[in-house]
Amino acid sequence: MRRVQSGPAMDEFTDDRVLGGRVALRQPARGYRAGLDAALLAAACDAGAGQRVLEAGCGAGGALLAAAMRRTDAHFTGVERDAEALMLARENIAANGLRDRVSAIEGDIAVRFSHLGLDPFDAAMTNPPFFDDPGALRGPAAERRGAWMADDGLEAWIGFLGKAVREGGTITLIHRADRLADILALLAPKAGSVQIRPIHPFADEPAKRILVRAVKTGKAPLKLLPALVLHDGGGGKHTAAVEAILRGEAAVDWA
Repeated sequence: MRRVQSGPAMDEFTDDRVLGGRVALRQPARGYRAGLDAALLAAACDAGAGQRVLEAGCGAGGALLAAAMRRTDAHFTGVERDAEALMLARENIAANGLRDRVSAIEGDIAVRFSHLGLDPFDAAMTNPPFFDDPGALRGPAAERRGAWMADDGLEAWIGFLGKAVREGGTITLIHRADRLADILALLAPKAGSVQIRPIHPFADEPAKRILVRAVKTGKAPLKLLPALVLHDGGGGKHTAAVEAILRGEAAVDWA
């Protein structure tokens, strides 16, 4: 269900239902909107009972809330620098009745994690901006720039995550497949036991996205897992496996 609303001095927004209707999500009608990438990131969160999870750049809370609904015994904290997105995230947390174990705080990935005054988390996840070179992308609309352009580069995001988790904690992110080499290089000084799940638009097309999970101070060999295929060849919107993930009936598993 989607309902567009607006008001004085307020951008239009929509009221949506995600995760098979289990999550109510108010988000901007324009600008960054949680979509498939956020849904896959939430499905890839494998936090255990009692664990604390951080999402860097939580926006209006699409991935944060979906992950919290999936992992009902874990506690979640979203970090967001944009005041409007942070306000929406807090509204969404309250609307879904999750204030007892989900929160959203103001914070900038460009600033050291230690400045937040929080203890290291058991897990951290992120769907960072996909571009850090303005020349690589035709100028996005102003309301989308923060979501598409990483002002401080991918290095700042992975560096923040590396400080945000304890030793043995996990780092999970979704990103462009063509940045895999950069991601692995940036993770190498901080984390190991890397697992990679390619995401293909169709079975016969190259991967355009990757989900990456690493363990801080992990030593296990890298694992390349079976691919997730988004669309079938028969014109269906999504494959059965992806539909099950979007409805909250399946997770993105790790080895």
